[in-house]
Amino acid sequence: MKRILTIQDISCVGRCSLTVALPILSVMGLETAILPTAVLSTHTQFSGFTFRDLTEDLPAIAEHWKKEGLDFEAVYTGYLGSARQISFVSSLLDDYAPGGCVSIIDPVMGDNGKLYTGFDEAFAEKMAGLCGKADYILPNLTEAAFLLKEDYKSGGYTEKEIQELLRRLASLGAKTAVLTGISFGDRELGVMAYDSVRDTFYSYFNEKLPVSYHGTGDCFASCFTGAILRGQSLLEAMKLSADFILACLKATLADPCRRSYGVNFEEALPLLFPDVSSRD
Repeated sequence: MKRILTIQDISCVGRCSLTVALPILSVMGLETAILPTAVLSTHTQFSGFTFRDLTEDLPAIAEHWKKEGLDFEAVYTGYLGSARQISFVSSLLDDYAPGGCVSIIDPVMGDNGKLYTGFDEAFAEKMAGLCGKADYILPNLTEAAFLLKEDYKSGGYTEKEIQELLRRLASLGAKTAVLTGISFGDRELGVMAYDSVRDTFYSYFNEKLPVSYHGTGDCFASCFTGAILRGQSLLEAMKLSADFILACLKATLADPCRRSYGVNFEEALPLLFPDVSSRD
């Protein structure tokens, strides 16, 4: 069984970050270690949430792992709360890279053309440097714009424009750039990717629903990471993750009383079981 390390926050209530990463990766047959960057009482869509920064605890945890001789097949990062945490993760990737550790960076820092509270352009520049060390990066359109210091474009783009955007993202240093939330019409939503090693583009689209829920990006990144670690191809990982998110959205639409808690990913987990049972 492969062991993966995921580095992101814990929102004690609300479906996002580690509370979705752990069950998704476990269902997909991966032993998952965690390195929590912060502890929140709820996700940030609730008002008055508490926040405990764990930056000071991270080095000691990593040092203990070294003493125990622990290693990982992959490191997957989500929400990082500060430039200091980015620097720490960058050093951690350097430590594990010689062993062939796969690095997957979800540069969580914004959406809908704006950075999340507490982040600024200096943070985005630091994140761009971390992305340069990754095998895979998974930004949305907002994050891509800030990583590249470009204007955000919410729509009206062409396929060629997205391909050129992906090339620029890969030029940061990542081997593969995966861009989520791409839509060329009212009926479809999907993901496009660029493998810089093979100089090849990939795309996958499915149904576009007129809804948006907290946590879909975390669910996509976790599913994508699990698929890659199971040996699925880039396109297979994109398809599985996009279809999983669509199923999550449909389940959430059917559960109006709990939509504020985030996307209802639990009911969609059975979609991942067949892939686990068919592993070599």
